[in-house]
Amino acid sequence: MRELLAIEGKPVIGVVHLPPLPGSPRFSGNLEDVIERAVSDAKALEEGGVDAVIVENYGDAPFAVRVREPETIAAMTVVVREVVRSVSIPVGVSLLRNSGPEAVAVAYASGAAFIRVNALCEARVAPEGILEPVAREVELKRRLLGWKGLVLADIDVKHSLPLGEGYNPRLAAREVLHRCKPDALVVTGARTGEAPEPGYVAVIREAVPHAKLLLGSGVTPDNIRLYWRLVDGFIVGSYFKKDGVTTNPVDPQRVERLMRIVERLRQG
Repeated sequence: MRELLAIEGKPVIGVVHLPPLPGSPRFSGNLEDVIERAVSDAKALEEGGVDAVIVENYGDAPFAVRVREPETIAAMTVVVREVVRSVSIPVGVSLLRNSGPEAVAVAYASGAAFIRVNALCEARVAPEGILEPVAREVELKRRLLGWKGLVLADIDVKHSLPLGEGYNPRLAAREVLHRCKPDALVVTGARTGEAPEPGYVAVIREAVPHAKLLLGSGVTPDNIRLYWRLVDGFIVGSYFKKDGVTTNPVDPQRVERLMRIVERLRQG
């Protein structure tokens, strides 16, 4: 998996947004439908040329700050395991809203290669409540289980605000990187599907010039060139969906369109 972040051509990670899982308010009652949709989307992303996929419990809104329902964690593990078995590219886990330690456990049991954590080393105010840093718990869980996967950490994560005034994104990026030691940082816009300003991404890049930095929202064929020299990879969700709607199935034509541009950029 570490080779993924070392790709000079800048890896593209496609997002598998799950329908509601057991234990969440809008679960349909049929876990097999969730599995079928997840596997279908993951295969479509792989066939379109992405370098990895990350499975996210996007349909579980309204989210808890930390997932406590055992049925949700169990179902997430089953779904991710089926995705791992269905594709040949690395698979990651994002367990919203800030269930980093639980995501490590899911990754360990399912064979996933990496996780994404919204507030690894920052305190944030979000619609779900206050997101508290989970870096220590994540590291302890990694060591307890012997899990060797990667941790991708958001900074100034979307759908949240800093807890307190005077937020300094440069300082935040350095603190997250050096004190909590994730394998990569993720920078996003304010909301799902929204891209950050290129100037803002440049500020983060300048603050942590040697870090692996991923753009985590708002990537499209029309703007990816603006970020190509600023970041080391991309997490793409909404654009890859039919009509660009996050909850829709993956649209293979959209995947192929973006990946053709990526291949041209990789070739210089």
